[in-house]
Amino acid sequence: MRYFLASIGLLLAAALPAQAQDAGPYVQARLVSEDSAVPPGGAVTIALVEDIQAGWHTYWANPGDAGAATEIKWTLPQGWGAGAIQWPTPKRLPVGPLMDYGYEGQPWLLQKLTIPANAKAGDTVTLKAAVGWLVCKDVCVPEDATLTLPLKIGTAAIDPALTKDFATARSLMPVASPWTLTYSLGKTLDLYAAAPALAAAHPVEASFFPEKTDVVDGDAKQTLDFTKDGLILHLAPASKVTKIGGALTGVLVLKSSDGSIQALTVNAPPGSVPGAITGSDASVAGASVDITLWVAILSAFIGGLILNAMPCVLPILAIKALALAKHSGGEHKEAAREGSAYSAGAILSFLVLGLLIVVLRQSGAAVGWGFQLQEPVAVAGFALLIFAVGLNLSGVFEVGSITMGDSLAARSGPLGAFFTGVLAVAVAAPCTAPFMAAALGFALMQSAVSAMLIFFSLGIGFALPFLILGLWPRALLFLPKPGTWMLRLKQFLAFPMYGAAAWLTWVLAQETGPNGVLVLLAAMVALSLAAWLWEVTRNLSNAGRGIGVAAALMIVAAILYGLATLSGTAAPPATAASAAAEGFTDAKLAALRASGQPVFVDATAAWCITCLVNEKAVLSRASIKDAFAQRHIAYLVADWTNRNAAITRLLGANGRSGVPLYLYYPPGADKPIILPQIPTEAGILAAIGS
Repeated sequence: MRYFLASIGLLLAAALPAQAQDAGPYVQARLVSEDSAVPPGGAVTIALVEDIQAGWHTYWANPGDAGAATEIKWTLPQGWGAGAIQWPTPKRLPVGPLMDYGYEGQPWLLQKLTIPANAKAGDTVTLKAAVGWLVCKDVCVPEDATLTLPLKIGTAAIDPALTKDFATARSLMPVASPWTLTYSLGKTLDLYAAAPALAAAHPVEASFFPEKTDVVDGDAKQTLDFTKDGLILHLAPASKVTKIGGALTGVLVLKSSDGSIQALTVNAPPGSVPGAITGSDASVAGASVDITLWVAILSAFIGGLILNAMPCVLPILAIKALALAKHSGGEHKEAAREGSAYSAGAILSFLVLGLLIVVLRQSGAAVGWGFQLQEPVAVAGFALLIFAVGLNLSGVFEVGSITMGDSLAARSGPLGAFFTGVLAVAVAAPCTAPFMAAALGFALMQSAVSAMLIFFSLGIGFALPFLILGLWPRALLFLPKPGTWMLRLKQFLAFPMYGAAAWLTWVLAQETGPNGVLVLLAAMVALSLAAWLWEVTRNLSNAGRGIGVAAALMIVAAILYGLATLSGTAAPPATAASAAAEGFTDAKLAALRASGQPVFVDATAAWCITCLVNEKAVLSRASIKDAFAQRHIAYLVADWTNRNAAITRLLGANGRSGVPLYLYYPPGADKPIILPQIPTEAGILAAIGS
């Protein structure tokens, strides 16, 4: 077959005009040894490296609808042996109506050679291989080469210059699937992976490369679906395929939401495929997906409502209450305008933030809900913004004034209300209210349209209470009438702002240490001076006012420069609720589980107030610590204060996009027990079996 296709390629190449063909050869091949020397009785890995000209491709073990796999025929000394070719994960390469499986660029094909024990130390053996391949673009051209490689027999010596290259080559090889796979053949060929954790991780894309030809219609679309216990890949069987006969073998390639690729070798026997979609069942499955989306939208709406009462949002609630109080005397139209403007600011902010997260995740960045407070510059910026609001409320400088019968909202108007909504979302974003976590975790695994619907619902829920106060005049009657008390209330409300700024300063301390706190405190002093200069020069002549404004702007520029120095600073580990806690890593979790030890994972962050309350109120209790000690439960802290790709993957694998997240892995369990975001002492003790 290979030579038939090669002949076709040569005929096509000869029929094309000379100027239409690229200059050959199209592949430059070479042999590379991982070791510069190998001992008698040892083994060495050899790589066939193909440097393929741009626009051309060679083929995988199963070339697909057309083509031929690369062949390596060794001429070896007596007693030497060659193992099977280790093929890297291929790509789908459509060529007209056909689908090829192969490689572009520079694939490394690995092969292990064994050396007999009677090989003579000190000798240099020249290895020889006749290599042939078919390389295709618009035409297919067979090429071949005879390659040689000298190899010294002696003390094992790894070539350090090639260590990274071989490690990269091995990382592109499929690995054995840790999950059970089965298939069923009907109108569709359904490949099922029984893996609840894999379903929770919710890969965004999957593709299957069959080991044998004429099993799968390569050009047909491959559709990925999920059940609560795993995932199903729906394939179109090749024409006239009614029975596979034995196991379905090949490679399953999964793409995560962060853009990473994992390839698994498949050896799936025939079996039942729960939830497989065939024929009339497709409409049922579609309804199931719709129900899931609507549940997520409803959960996001409820979570948005609850978010108004979270500790990180309470300071902004004070601003909202103050802005509305003056409308209780009858300015209903103005209240409606401000309520609508605030709602627009809040909803639009949720949409922008959600879109940013979706775009970053689809581009491969490992981010989640609250990611903006993983950057020290953002933390310091929020702290200064809230501190400036406090200075304004204290009267250090005025953007507007509040006196008896004089309204802050009348001066700031809908624009001020709009940006109050923006500020509220900025401060609320780090929090994750009940119902929010599952909804956001679902959103970040869906298409952009579905995700934005969920973020829109979250914004509606968050803005609804203030919108109702603005649009329903009767609600305003419950608020006291304007008066002198508003000025005093305004001044009093500065203190929650200062408290929020102090909390963010503490968050910055967790991320950058004392040096970052020093920069922020200096920036606060400078900001106070700039605000004072702004205020004391406002009634001076134009020249005096200009000097004051210029000085204030110079100070602000110095502040911005100081904040820029915080970029890239590292965070110390988060404080653990348990004295025996260790930092989380993928390797540590895997090692503990492999040893059979139960594990409790606390995914937290210094900027997550809910996390801090849970740790103080529940996780640090003596009864919890004693139960963990008695049962020898390892306590791992996944500190997400700064961006951490491994922790982001942990969250995504368990259907979450933000912290807190509490997981308990019983000995030998396939998946963890996910505890509530607001855990109780009794709930934790019950989960660990105490």
